[in-house]
Amino acid sequence: MTTAPTRSDRRVSPVFLGIAAVTAASGWAAWTGFADNPGFAVFLFVTAAWIVSLCLHEYAHARTALHSGDISIGAKGYLTLNPLKYTHALLSIVLPVLFVIMGGIGLPGGAVFIERGRIQGRWRHSLISAAGPLTNVLFAVVCTAPFWLDALDGVPDTFRYALAFLALLQVTAAILNFLPIPGLDGYGVIEPWLSHEIRRQVEPFAPFGLLAVFGILWIPEVNHAFFDAVDAILRGLGVSDWDTYWGQRLYRFWQGTPDIPALNG
Repeated sequence: MTTAPTRSDRRVSPVFLGIAAVTAASGWAAWTGFADNPGFAVFLFVTAAWIVSLCLHEYAHARTALHSGDISIGAKGYLTLNPLKYTHALLSIVLPVLFVIMGGIGLPGGAVFIERGRIQGRWRHSLISAAGPLTNVLFAVVCTAPFWLDALDGVPDTFRYALAFLALLQVTAAILNFLPIPGLDGYGVIEPWLSHEIRRQVEPFAPFGLLAVFGILWIPEVNHAFFDAVDAILRGLGVSDWDTYWGQRLYRFWQGTPDIPALNG
């Protein structure tokens, strides 16, 4: 018999706290210029912060499921924010980080195993699926707040560019996660509202949804259109192409630390 989560089931994992500590320390190094190689500080800051956002993404799914009726969530360790407890740590953490390193894109991860049979009501099922990408949306808003609040006075360029690149990752993750493709959260939002026949026909394709997205993004026209949309959203939030470009250049410190021109004004 499954019981409600205990206090130990909700205790924040030391693994997550360690990742958060790396985020804070590397962010401080990028802000103060403490690191000999600012690009390495940006790399650590963005990568660690990206993993933190992945943990929060999965936590949002789990927490919403808990309040919707799946009390088995606690025993699985999903409320501890420990990425090692996820059903597929490779998909949830390793692959998204590799895609950031290789292509500068926030690849959707997953997953936490939710016992959907315990949950009643289509709206609850949709909300559970939406909770994860909504976390990415919130993360993007927080990262871009200094830009759209015009509060960048005194913010070092290196840290500014790091925030911009991190925001780009969150926006790409939110867009991709909300695509109504089997296997992604966007499909999970609409799935409860589909007929049983449609869901039965679509189910075999769910394991390949992420691969399909990856393949489609390799098409140059699709890739350009996708990043044009991402750039437009970021510009609406006050983040320029200049900011994200230099953020990604700094992030790829192994290609050599660039000489960053000073911002005008």
